[in-house]
Amino acid sequence: MYDVAVVGAGPAGSQVAFRLAALGYEVVVVEKKTEIDAPVCCTGIISQECFNSLALDRDVLFRQASGARLLSPSGKSIRLWRPEPQVSIVDRPAFNAALASRAQRQGVEYRLNSPVVNVQVGDSGVCLELDTQGNGTESLQARVVVIATGFASKLVGGLGLGRAGDFVIGSQAEVETMGVDEVEVYFGEEMSPDFFAWLVPTLPGRALVGLLSRLSPDIYMRRLLVRLVTEGKIASNKVEMTHGGIPLQPLARTYGERLVVVGSAAGQIKPTTGGGIFYGLLCADIAANHLNRALKSDNLSAENLSRYQREWRKRLGTELKIGYWARKLYERLSDHQIDQIFDIIESNGIDEALLKADDLSFDWHSKVVLRLMADKALAKAMMAIKIPWGREKKVVNS
Repeated sequence: MYDVAVVGAGPAGSQVAFRLAALGYEVVVVEKKTEIDAPVCCTGIISQECFNSLALDRDVLFRQASGARLLSPSGKSIRLWRPEPQVSIVDRPAFNAALASRAQRQGVEYRLNSPVVNVQVGDSGVCLELDTQGNGTESLQARVVVIATGFASKLVGGLGLGRAGDFVIGSQAEVETMGVDEVEVYFGEEMSPDFFAWLVPTLPGRALVGLLSRLSPDIYMRRLLVRLVTEGKIASNKVEMTHGGIPLQPLARTYGERLVVVGSAAGQIKPTTGGGIFYGLLCADIAANHLNRALKSDNLSAENLSRYQREWRKRLGTELKIGYWARKLYERLSDHQIDQIFDIIESNGIDEALLKADDLSFDWHSKVVLRLMADKALAKAMMAIKIPWGREKKVVNS
């Protein structure tokens, strides 16, 4: 019997496995994909602090970026830039593989091509039923299980933990660029009526184009690609797209008898941007600490493991609430109102003030939101805009 079985070999799963193996536990990671470095619908943008803390080889790093250019629906531009690099853009498949390799060096066993079809929690342990892809099923025993499967896992619902209350769909493609060397972020109903779109340079002449949307992401994605070709920013709109769901709200409960849930499966995602790597790694560390205590005391009850949820909610609860409030506020803005806000931010130097604030971080967005709302010029304008909270944005048809 293993001490810990982790379902899912993404960043959060490999991180919790690594941490627990380093403490001397026997850990196995079970993954349904045949390769850990399989393609992922993720842009791979993380903060410099996050990347440096992992101490990974720089081979997984596409590039560093010092800022980004934000473009309003009418083409108004705000450039956010600092002299020093602010983020690392990682090769997500290689990033996943590097985290797994680090865990394997600590003794973690990885079992690929092994979908988990059922999890049964008993008094003395957990039984995972694995699909052996043509050879029936196989049982795997552990003292405790960590669910790190990503969004919309059937295992989470089957264990009675519910599901995320809100989500969006991401669509992304790798493209050939035409002289673009800076991250660009696009706002407006033509790009995405709920979120935003992006063009993120990775390697010389290559970039990732993508967007998030509640409905019809492929329609908006095709429109975005055509526009970027027309503007001379990318070479072709004939590309292969990947897709993925992103939760905007966490599960109501991320623990149970002999189990915890981490990462996207738990809804530990930034509602402002849909980014989940940092939150997932943070919560993986929190989970590892509480599982260590529970394993040592042999008390893997739901009551004892509920401390994991209390701690991660204490760390992230305010961020998630303010971020989700800001997300819903943005969704009620028309293109004209977004343009107005761009004008106010630029004319009042709000962007420059934010860049000069030393305590603002790429990983923590609530301070940015609160400072924007506290700015007198912007607050006055927001009141004048009179955002219609009942208005729903249109969804285009193909």
